[in-house]
Amino acid sequence: MWAISLPRDLLLRKAAPVRFRTPLALLGAALMVLVGPPLLSLGSGGDTGTQIPGLRFMVPNTPGGGYDITARTMAKNAEDAELNHNIEVFNLPGAGGTVGLARAVSEHGNGKLAVSMGLGVVGAVRTNNSHETLADTTPIARISEETDIVVVSKSSPYKTIDDLLTAWKKDPAKLPVGGGSSPGGPDHLAPMLMARAAGIAPKTVNYVPFDGGGELLASILGNKVAFGVSGLGEYRDQIEAGELRLLAVTGPERTPGMDAPTLREAGLDTDFTNWRGVVAPPGLSDAERDKLIRFFEELHASPQWKDSLKKNNWDDAFLTGEKFGDFLAAEDKRVESVLKELGL
Repeated sequence: MWAISLPRDLLLRKAAPVRFRTPLALLGAALMVLVGPPLLSLGSGGDTGTQIPGLRFMVPNTPGGGYDITARTMAKNAEDAELNHNIEVFNLPGAGGTVGLARAVSEHGNGKLAVSMGLGVVGAVRTNNSHETLADTTPIARISEETDIVVVSKSSPYKTIDDLLTAWKKDPAKLPVGGGSSPGGPDHLAPMLMARAAGIAPKTVNYVPFDGGGELLASILGNKVAFGVSGLGEYRDQIEAGELRLLAVTGPERTPGMDAPTLREAGLDTDFTNWRGVVAPPGLSDAERDKLIRFFEELHASPQWKDSLKKNNWDDAFLTGEKFGDFLAAEDKRVESVLKELGL
């Protein structure tokens, strides 16, 4: 388990002959052999083989969104757990995540790039008719699952989910709903399922897409949309600060610490959860793929990540490799089916 990892260049150097000129030198060399291994074993990243120099996390939407928060949390937790060092997180937004997806696919064989993604990218591939799909990537891990939330600004006239539903049913087109994903993504599917359960034709819903929850936030706060749907982890701080009013959670159960009913408690026969994961470029060697998977396995097992799950109200939904790939294929079929069922 505690393997000693030596730099490749050291292993390849031709060993020079060693001459011990004195008994004292011989004793010193023996002590170095005894002391050396523990010194080389310092740092859990080296021990587990998780160190990937130059590792980068791509976020395929704007700062402040769910993929962004997840990526930056993973990077900080990994560094705090000494699994890796100096992980770069960068944003490449556009078209619901498909711009970033295209970039990832073009990085063929790059084992130092990991893409933070989720259900939103699955939907965006469908609705944007993206040439590149998630089947073109290397599946690494599903990371977490969480409820979506229905929120309004603190100055909104809607005090409860019942107030909102009453107004929405009267004239769906006049109440724009904002979401941090393209059509087909979680923030789009959740209100469409809500509408259907409320007796509102999904085609009449005035959905306004934003490229991530961070971009959506300003429109909710400014009452540019009647209400917003996004991930709880993205808006927890604004809810606790009183800037946003939480009307409901879309998951099957109430969220601890959040004073809001589920959709079913509000009389809507539906629930919905979102998930997030990580993919890598195509063309990785087995060793490169396995090292990335091992990195996320060690991150998943770390106390730092467990604390982040609890803090953000994220549910543990860990799944790796081929099993995650099978899950992605099933999610693609599910999204296609739901969009057709809703007439979208």
